[in-house]
Parts: sequence; structure tokens; C-alpha cells
Amino acid sequence: MAVIMDLRLLGLTLKRIPVSELSGRLLPWTIAGFTIMVITGSLLFYGIPLRTYTNIFFRIKIAFLILAGINVWYFHTGIDKTVLQWGRDAIPPGKARMAGAISLFLWAGIVVAGRFIAYNWFDNPAH
Repeated sequence: MAVIMDLRLLGLTLKRIPVSELSGRLLPWTIAGFTIMVITGSLLFYGIPLRTYTNIFFRIKIAFLILAGINVWYFHTGIDKTVLQWGRDAIPPGKARMAGAISLFLWAGIVVAGRFIAYNWFDNPAH
């Protein structure tokens, strides 16, 4: 859901749909998906907390998640407040495009780092 919204913010897809309408339709699904992700991620962490916490890829993933949260907060408390002025434009303003690009980068990093948690090449076999 975030990818669809980010691509719209970049002006690469769904150019005829107003940003506010797309956001309104996707936001409930995005929140539901994020909630499921947090619950299942917490359960995975609970299974092997020490090994997971010391894993460099887990730390990268958490850092990217925090940065993604800051990006979402910045978008919704600032850029999104002016959506009525630019929401119908095929190409949103620079700040909206930047928020979309940063979001895509961070979520790609979250996915990649998450996959690499299972393959920690730096794991100490003595533990």
C-alpha cells in the first residue's frame, strides 16, 4: 500500500486520482498491514531475542523503521496539510515527491534488512 502511495507522490502512477482520495482509500489497509507486521515481528523477536537484538541487519531494519515513521510523521503533519492545493496535480510538489522517494528507499531497505536477519554473516558461533 505504501508503494502505491509513494509512486503516486512521485507522479509515476495513478495521476488522475487525487492524492487525498488515494490516501483515504489506502490508509486503513496500510494501518492494518503495519499492525500485523508489528505483531508478527514482535513474535519472531520474542523467539530468539538476544540473537536478534545483536544482529546488525535487525538493527538496520529498526533504524529504517524509525526513519520511515519520521518520514510519515513529517508528511502528515506538514506536506499533507496543503494537499488540497496540489492533490489533483499529476506531478506533486518537490517536498511530496521527496517524501515518496525517501519512503520507497526506506521500505526497500526494511524488506532487504529483514530478509538478511536470518543470514547474519557476522554471528558469533560461540554463542
